[in-house]
Amino acid sequence: MLYHYLAADKNDKVSEGDLDVGSLNEVLQYLGSRGLRPVSVKPIKEAIAGKQSFFGGITITDKIFLTKYLGLMLRVGTDLLSAIDILIADFDKPAVRGLLFEIRENLSKGQPFYAAFARHPKTFSLTFVNLIKAAEASGNLQQTFEELSDSLGKEAELRGRIRTALIYPIILLVASLAIVLFLTTFALPRIAKVFLDTGINPPLFSRVVFGVGLFIGGNALLITVTLLALAAFGIIFFFRVETGRRLFDRLLRHTPLVRRVYRELAIQQFAATMSSLLRAGLPMVQTLTVTADTVGSEEFRVSLLRISNEGLSRGLTLGEAFKREVVFPKVVTNLIAISEKAGHLEEVLKALDDFYAASVDSTVKSLVAVLEPILLLGMGILVGGIAIAIIIPIYQLTTQF
Repeated sequence: MLYHYLAADKNDKVSEGDLDVGSLNEVLQYLGSRGLRPVSVKPIKEAIAGKQSFFGGITITDKIFLTKYLGLMLRVGTDLLSAIDILIADFDKPAVRGLLFEIRENLSKGQPFYAAFARHPKTFSLTFVNLIKAAEASGNLQQTFEELSDSLGKEAELRGRIRTALIYPIILLVASLAIVLFLTTFALPRIAKVFLDTGINPPLFSRVVFGVGLFIGGNALLITVTLLALAAFGIIFFFRVETGRRLFDRLLRHTPLVRRVYRELAIQQFAATMSSLLRAGLPMVQTLTVTADTVGSEEFRVSLLRISNEGLSRGLTLGEAFKREVVFPKVVTNLIAISEKAGHLEEVLKALDDFYAASVDSTVKSLVAVLEPILLLGMGILVGGIAIAIIIPIYQLTTQF
């Protein structure tokens, strides 16, 4: 069992380290024999769980560097256990070091290399685990690590492009909400009270706006708590509950401006995952099952499982099984059928991955180009409506004088 300790000497100088012993008592005996006073002693696995449950867990950038370094070291002839020891010395991030210690402990006990990754399904996908498992069985870990590093790099790049494209609309949306919140919570109730106290009878439109402002101003705390509770319920329901996830998937598939991006992302993920698994040598049925679990869309997941369980198991070819599924575009099913006959399925799937990654980037930019004027127009109408509701009573008041 691996333990991480913090200890102080007679001069209160603190040191830390990791010790592979059988029990906590052996750690204490080890520290006592060196004149050290224990400050903190924790099992490595406990440290991993604690670190990954908060900010500072293993990110996609960490996984890119981890796979890249392992691939490089295996290429120059370093054995796996020595490569892990080198990474432990070089990595400073506690979550990554904890994982590496767990891997080293598994290897020292003769356990398979992929087992440590499989214990953290929230961090390492089923595709990641199965690729390493297949590579370990075939003795092709070095190439698999390099391919994993490349595919994770492409995934991070695509996420970055989407995130960059969405920054401006998000800033616009937040600014709009902040302006409306300020007007309805602070400015509008005070202005409405001034007009109502003067006895002026404003038009119906102004009375409605003033009424909304007074209601929000008088119940701001209750409204804020209610909105936060609804947001928390929505996050739990749509992302943690199976029924909610299916409903959210259906909403995305039928939202006019989002469904194309959602569909192209699912196809890109399908092509990238399936091509990687086939290159690693996994059987077709297992490849389809793993791809179904990682594709991210309920509609595509059900379709891929149907291809595996009802198509291939009944003797259909892969192309025939795909052509029965309407969720996939015809160009995709036709390319799969042709490439299966020609024996170039992996290359075609890789080309589809690249094509749809570029298409997602282009579609997101087009979506943002549509959203920006809509958000600006909506913010202008809202603020303009509030301004008109205030200006009309002011005009009435000035005409009385």
